[in-house]
Amino acid sequence: MQNNQETQSVLERRIDMSVPMADIEKEVDVRLKRLAKTVKMPGFRPGKVPMKIVAQTYGHEARSEAIGTAVEKALGEKLREDNIRIAGRPRIEPKEADGEASFAFTAVFEVYPEIPLGDLSGHKVDRPALAIGEAEVDKTIDVLRKQRTRFEETDRAAAEGDRVVVDFTGRKDGELFDGGQAQDFPFVIGAGSMLKDFETAALGLKAGESKTFDMTFPDDYHATELAGKAVQFEVVLKRVEGPILPALDKEFALALGVVDGDVAQLREEVRSNLEREVKRRVQAKVKEQVMDALIEANPIEVPQALVQAEAQQLAQNARRDLEMRGMNVKDIPVDPSWFTDQAVRRVKLGLIMAELVKEKDLFAKPEQVRTLVEEMAQSYEDPAELVRWYYAQPERLSQAEAVVIEDNVVAWVVSQVQTTDTEVAFDEFMGNAA
Repeated sequence: MQNNQETQSVLERRIDMSVPMADIEKEVDVRLKRLAKTVKMPGFRPGKVPMKIVAQTYGHEARSEAIGTAVEKALGEKLREDNIRIAGRPRIEPKEADGEASFAFTAVFEVYPEIPLGDLSGHKVDRPALAIGEAEVDKTIDVLRKQRTRFEETDRAAAEGDRVVVDFTGRKDGELFDGGQAQDFPFVIGAGSMLKDFETAALGLKAGESKTFDMTFPDDYHATELAGKAVQFEVVLKRVEGPILPALDKEFALALGVVDGDVAQLREEVRSNLEREVKRRVQAKVKEQVMDALIEANPIEVPQALVQAEAQQLAQNARRDLEMRGMNVKDIPVDPSWFTDQAVRRVKLGLIMAELVKEKDLFAKPEQVRTLVEEMAQSYEDPAELVRWYYAQPERLSQAEAVVIEDNVVAWVVSQVQTTDTEVAFDEFMGNAA
């Protein structure tokens, strides 16, 4: 076997190699003899087909497989000998040999980059600081009550927060336009499901009253034929329904799954859930900054083979997400190239974090994994059952281990950078989604 290694780019390598044809022919002969024992052909009993006919019929296939095996073996030995880690699958390019004594080829592949970890001491992480008190619990309970609002018909004029039922007709340049008509259409004034000007037009109307008004669609409206266009609507208000929030009482607590309907227990559970959610969001904010710092401190080239594989995976995930939303993905093209930038970032972080975990011994410890699983289980009705579920399958537990490793990396980076705690407002930080 002969070989010659050549470097083309930062990560691409080309190795010129050759393997003796005598070895390949021996392998071809072995394959054909093995095949001859079982091959079936008209006019011959199984295993009795003459070797000449077997070779004529299957010789090309056997030779192709033998060459592939010989190339794979020779390249594997060379890579182990030189301690080369390839990224992705190599590309094999046959070459013209000087004679018939050998099969010559060029193996083209990418290698993993060297990652000398950079200094993080000059980087900064801004950690949100938010305390959960009685006011935050009250706001969250108010959100829960609003989510369970019921509406009762009233004869007063429509106000903010009311649900109204309307008929409407829209015209552009005096002509009806598609999507501009509806009957018995309900919406809540101020909920944002309709354009603000449309919602405002219903304010002050009573059942049976109508109103005609002009409105201009936003320039970025999803229906391009209406974007930025002036139209006229006629609205007939048919019913006004006022909101009625449930009382903060035993019945409300029971509806939220609190045993015995204890309102004090409800408040404690809301507080615990809020604290977990705040912790999760703070960790997410810190993690995002940590990942940015890692990429900035460790500029590396990444193998395109890994980027392409990651982009393909992201595209598949997007297709599955669309399917779960009930869409027919056959009619929706999802091009992996759309995810290239995201794939590059993910590959970079994967390589940098793997090196950091190895160098700083940030592997997941069993007690860390157990703590994480038990913590995740607290938001379930039967925490012990979820813990058993995780530990029943190694694949599930490996997901928890990956989270722990990532948390270890984040904690280590935070210990190296300049960290500042910044007070944030509850409504702004939680986005009223508590």
